Amino acid sequence: MKGILGRKIGMTQVFTTDGKLIPVTVVEATPNVVLQKKTVATDGYEAVQVGFEDKREKLANKPEQGIFAKANTAPKRFIKEFRYDEMMSYEVGQEIKVDSFVAGEVVDVTGTSKGKGYQGVIKRHGQKIGPKGHGSGAHRIVGSMGPIAPNRIAPGKKLPGQMGNVTRTVQNLEVVAVDVENNVLLISGSIPGPKKGLVVVKSGIKADGKVNEAEDLIIYETAEEIVENTEEVVAEVTAEAAE
Repeated sequence: MKGILGRKIGMTQVFTTDGKLIPVTVVEATPNVVLQKKTVATDGYEAVQVGFEDKREKLANKPEQGIFAKANTAPKRFIKEFRYDEMMSYEVGQEIKVDSFVAGEVVDVTGTSKGKGYQGVIKRHGQKIGPKGHGSGAHRIVGSMGPIAPNRIAPGKKLPGQMGNVTRTVQNLEVVAVDVENNVLLISGSIPGPKKGLVVVKSGIKADGKVNEAEDLIIYETAEEIVENTEEVVAEVTAEAAE
């Protein structure tokens, strides 16, 4: 298994040569630098610590500066550890780039979901709205809190509270394309978090090593080509549907 840190840029869509539209999320993953290698002898476990995205040196404390100096790299804003055997082959100071993944590979993506603030049970838990007739005073309230005895709220009761801003993982997504020149991964479907949010892309835990057959995409050089070729693809698909 392997992994890389990146930022969610946003969503777009790509076309295959046979006219299929694929919605994708663009993840920018500039080269991650291996900062430390944890071993059983020194730390009690094996892991590779990687850093992503440079930050100003004054924002790093003395212990962090020592780690970055040993890896001969600039201070990093995000630091994560991967406990994968496949990544233990990397040495301190080496870079992990997007070309470690290939088109068609099945991955899991972890991110922090969008925060939605303090919400009631209707929005937070999908509960039903109360009667709307005259005289009803229970439109969007929580409702019954439980039995008369014991006189307390049972653990697990669904109540209003903070919604979102939690770590979530979407499994079994597919890498549609890998752009090594621009350090970009195109991943099918949506992933957690807002634009510019930090994400972790790693091998699918339920499909480790699985690589689907990569589809041929239409590659455009200019905006005019995008419009022209998109119109042609739409026209062909419409004609086939009419037949």
